[in-house]
Amino acid sequence: MKPKYGKFFIISLFLTLYGCGNGPENNSEKPNILFILIDDMGYGDLPTYGNTEVDAPNINRLASEGLSFSQFYVNSPICSPSRVACITGQYPSRWGITSYVHDRRANKERGMKNSLDIKAPTIAREMKKAGYYTAHIGKWHMGGGRDIADVPLITEYGFDESVTQFEGLGERYLAKFETLDLGDDPERPDLEKQSAALGRGKVHWIKRENFTKIFVDRAIEAIKNARKENKPFYINVWPDDIHTPLEPPGDLRGDSSRHARFLGVMHEMDRQLGRLFDYIREDPELSENTLIVLTSDNGPDAGVNKAGNLKGHKTQIYEGGVREPFITWHPGVIPEEKQGTVDTQTVFSAIDLLPSFSAIAGVANDRDLQVDGLDVSSAITGKTSLKRQKALFWLRPPDRPGLFGNNDPDLAIRKGDYKLLMDVD
Repeated sequence: MKPKYGKFFIISLFLTLYGCGNGPENNSEKPNILFILIDDMGYGDLPTYGNTEVDAPNINRLASEGLSFSQFYVNSPICSPSRVACITGQYPSRWGITSYVHDRRANKERGMKNSLDIKAPTIAREMKKAGYYTAHIGKWHMGGGRDIADVPLITEYGFDESVTQFEGLGERYLAKFETLDLGDDPERPDLEKQSAALGRGKVHWIKRENFTKIFVDRAIEAIKNARKENKPFYINVWPDDIHTPLEPPGDLRGDSSRHARFLGVMHEMDRQLGRLFDYIREDPELSENTLIVLTSDNGPDAGVNKAGNLKGHKTQIYEGGVREPFITWHPGVIPEEKQGTVDTQTVFSAIDLLPSFSAIAGVANDRDLQVDGLDVSSAITGKTSLKRQKALFWLRPPDRPGLFGNNDPDLAIRKGDYKLLMDVD
């Protein structure tokens, strides 16, 4: 007996085979996401956040065409745990990273892991579920470097390609210093040499002043690679500017004082990021379908840059250590009346990025994925301001009780309009 197939069944089968895959028609509708995480930039370091000394016309333009936020928080006032929160959607203490990842001895003494657990959720893995091309360009600092080579490569966390600097494994760029003043970071040349000796990736030696330029070049290459594969992209661009040592190009060094060099590094970083913004802006397809997010990993280095009118700086859980500039740009999505404005109502943090980016990318809801953050995609795309109901928590890096001050509080919680700081005992 011949099977009888109804018209509805045939149509359904056709749609299943040809209409529901990861074909170019579906992928072309998914927005590209470019996530820029600047190193050690304070709340008061950008003109759009009140700085009158810094020359950053390209980031200024991004803000004027996009949407800025005044109440965005990172989840730690120091690099490694802050970055863990950014990519996992979880508090970094869940993964045993509570301060910056150092060498084996120092990590063991502080009860810390040598790297982010390979089992941790990551934004990149979530993006790949939705058919994205993924890349990490720039500083990592979640494992690898110093005397640690037996940890996962960056690509093992869900990235199709990666390139980093001395605080990560895989292909990396290391700094040749002409140096003005290594008093800013005297151990840095030795750390570069240690990284080279570890192997596990091709090494390029370049001038310190050229790092952001190279990372922008590589980001543009990654965009081209994604387009060759006809996929939307999720790309981290994480410069290690404006972290010390401060070494801008010669024409931007001013009187070579620490402050002059900081201003020079900020301007050069802005100049290079401007090339990336223009590359996207000048391509009609990219400009209509790319979300750019720009923020920083923690507050300013004391004595180098500024947290504006906020108390505290890097390593401290006062506002100046954990509250950061946050700018989004997506002309085809952010309402025109919101462009160039500041959202002063939405309170959110780095742990919210994974669920928010996943929602924007149309990642299918995974009930087994446990994150601490919330989906705030409607706020970062300018649809609405959100009143946060869920509390935010902070832990001061336990090895930093008095790096830049004495008796800093150990713990903090923000709920609604109130923030409580306290000691463990």
